[in-house]
Amino acid sequence: MKKNRLWAVMAAVVMTAGMMTGCTEPAATAESGAEGAAAEAFNPDKEAGVSIEELREQLGAVPKVDGEIKLGAVAKSFDNEYWRTLREGYGEYQTKAAEAGYSITIDVTSAQGENDEQGQLSIVQDMINKKYTGLLLSPISDGNLTPGVEDAKKEGIPVINVNDGLIANADSFVGPKADQNGELAAEWIAEKLEGKGQVAIVIGMPKAFAARQRTEGFENWMAANAPDIEIVAKQNADWDRQKSKDLVDKWIKQYPELKAIFCNNDAMALGVVEAVKAAGKDILVVGVDGIGEAYDSIRKGELDATIDSFPLYKAQIAGEVMLRKLGGQEIPRVLWTPQALIDAENVDKPAAEIIGWTDPVYEQ
Repeated sequence: MKKNRLWAVMAAVVMTAGMMTGCTEPAATAESGAEGAAAEAFNPDKEAGVSIEELREQLGAVPKVDGEIKLGAVAKSFDNEYWRTLREGYGEYQTKAAEAGYSITIDVTSAQGENDEQGQLSIVQDMINKKYTGLLLSPISDGNLTPGVEDAKKEGIPVINVNDGLIANADSFVGPKADQNGELAAEWIAEKLEGKGQVAIVIGMPKAFAARQRTEGFENWMAANAPDIEIVAKQNADWDRQKSKDLVDKWIKQYPELKAIFCNNDAMALGVVEAVKAAGKDILVVGVDGIGEAYDSIRKGELDATIDSFPLYKAQIAGEVMLRKLGGQEIPRVLWTPQALIDAENVDKPAAEIIGWTDPVYEQ
């Protein structure tokens, strides 16, 4: 695997005002416009973030934090394996931190579904009312948890925005460089297609920062590096497997020369694989997230690749960053977490080896 496929920090791209030109897409609303403005005001992909290794080198050991630490972690929806793996990572970090001498619990919950913005906010408000020590939040959209974070700040509760969407008023953002998800996928597809052919993009929820940035990263990399590759279609499927399958069923008929499809997450990519198999076509399919089912599909020779952002380790990084903040250390606004392209060549390589993972050192 090329070195630039392993959590390299690439130059950020300028966000475009609209992602769906020429596609069938819901019209913009006042709410989505406000969220877009918030994202424009704070876009982590444009920030000079640091890696966890750089942070550890700068700050040294994780400081001691006296007393009971009760962290609240809120994900999007446990219907998605990605968020279940993030929950598992929080659990592992709780165990490791407890073994290092911290009195810590991490309560992890999620909304009822990836559209339940108000329900997710209610969970956060409840954690604030219960006086949690710190919050680790992965919002559904770029604005739905902003009121909760405002209330948390009034109570002196630190907030870390984990992964996506964005929380412009959070203390720090911990996650992968989202446009690099798309860049890695574009580079891999361009190489496989020898720089020419028709491709398409299945987008997640339009209001989600990650969906916008993954798509932009893919488009901009292709425009700069593979001008003979034509993006013939792009449309949102709202992170939904069945919607993506139905969408690509139509595309296969509409674009008989389609050679590759990039999907903003693995759930949609697996739906696309079903459509491609049913049509008997030879179309490359690349997803994002690195869920277990995606790995299994790659091993079977069905899904071609995924961009894994390693949620098991991302959660542990977020937990470590929170302890450092609670211990009085100065935390950067943006902290990058590792990601890598996974295909048949490295699908059986241990994740810790791929990203060079080591556990932190704690003050004794």
